[in-house]
Amino acid sequence: MLKYKKRIDEQGITAELVLEIISAHKPEYQRTKKLYNRYCVDEVDGPEIFNRGIVDYQLDSRSVVRLDDKVNNQLNNPFDVDIIDTKVGYMFGHPISYGVDEGADDIKKELELFLLRNNAEDNDAELGLMASICGYAARLCYIDLEGNERIKNIEPWESVFIGEDIHEPTYSLRYYTFDGNQYAEFYDQHHVYYFTHGDAGFALQNTELHLFDYNPLFGTANNKEFKGDSEKVLALIDAYDRTLSDASNELEQFRLAYLILRGMGADPEDLERFNKSGIFELMGDTDEIKYLTKDINDAMIENHLNRLESNILRFAKSVNFADEQFSGNASGIAMRLKIMALENKSIIMERKFTSTLRYQFKVLFSAWAKRKGFKQEDYLKMFFSFKRNLPANILDEAQTTQLLKGQVSEATRLSLLTFVDDVQYELDQMKQDAFLYESDIEPLIEDGDDDGPVRDQ
Repeated sequence: MLKYKKRIDEQGITAELVLEIISAHKPEYQRTKKLYNRYCVDEVDGPEIFNRGIVDYQLDSRSVVRLDDKVNNQLNNPFDVDIIDTKVGYMFGHPISYGVDEGADDIKKELELFLLRNNAEDNDAELGLMASICGYAARLCYIDLEGNERIKNIEPWESVFIGEDIHEPTYSLRYYTFDGNQYAEFYDQHHVYYFTHGDAGFALQNTELHLFDYNPLFGTANNKEFKGDSEKVLALIDAYDRTLSDASNELEQFRLAYLILRGMGADPEDLERFNKSGIFELMGDTDEIKYLTKDINDAMIENHLNRLESNILRFAKSVNFADEQFSGNASGIAMRLKIMALENKSIIMERKFTSTLRYQFKVLFSAWAKRKGFKQEDYLKMFFSFKRNLPANILDEAQTTQLLKGQVSEATRLSLLTFVDDVQYELDQMKQDAFLYESDIEPLIEDGDDDGPVRDQ
């Protein structure tokens, strides 16, 4: 979409150009929408196994009758859903911690209200979920009817970013359908342009100031390639679905197998009598009754399924926490070695997400600078911390942090504890406890003098 930037710079946005951009974005719309439908296990546009019919083998011989067209199981094994949910739970199970530089109490107070008003914990997790599914996600900053700055997640298939960086785009376009009508919104650094699609195509209806100094519609990438977490292994997942479905078909066809009466005949009346009584009378020495079935190599099927599952998790850089290798009380180092691939993948997304949050507050502070007296550059005083969601070995953590006391800052020491979500809040509580229960608790800061420990108040 970078090719449209120069044209917009020169001639501005037009209805014709909006239609051209939407047409060029159609393959990306279809890709991301299909990935989301698959995640939702949609029966029509979801997993490929749902659309598989019975193979029509053309048999010319009238003496050969098919037995494998009676059952068509369509078993979906949503590895792609598990891969995505595992990563999102690992990264966003603990909410992102928002912090500000020391002394910026006014920014901290405004930030707390903003996060509370916008349900930031849920919005951040949903943004990460959509980026993991589709390869990227979108977010919009806007001013609500009460004059408050708000954020809203936008569907990625409805969003087009024009510029060199999706995290800080020059222009953005959102198009969507509502009540059977198609609408488009185009954003630049100062204005939002509203278009409506009619009989003659798109037409500009209105132009408004969005009250920010930067483009308020921006995205976050899952990785540089804009690929979803399960996108590279979808063919392996489809193969797993087909293999398990075929194996299930074979098992179910045992019940539908044909009965062979060897050396004896039976007319319809005899068959009905046999069906009621369940008794066959064999008069001849060569008479035999058996079912026509196929031998199933269950060992081969099991090995094939195990190899597929192993490759799916390996190439998707995911783990199965229900596996036996995660049972027991594994040490922190052992656990990290087992999840190293997942961690490496999460680090990439964490950096992309941080870029998005930094630009988000750059946009927000451009409005807060006008309305609340902040400086536009104050967004650089903010920082964001991600904490992985893993089973906690509290005893091991407590022993480690105890050994680090006096060796690193209290903030760093507390950040190592998985059950501490807000380090600054914990530090404030510790200072308050030190003031209230001065004689009953250990000091926060050790003094190297011979006089012994002193208390930081």
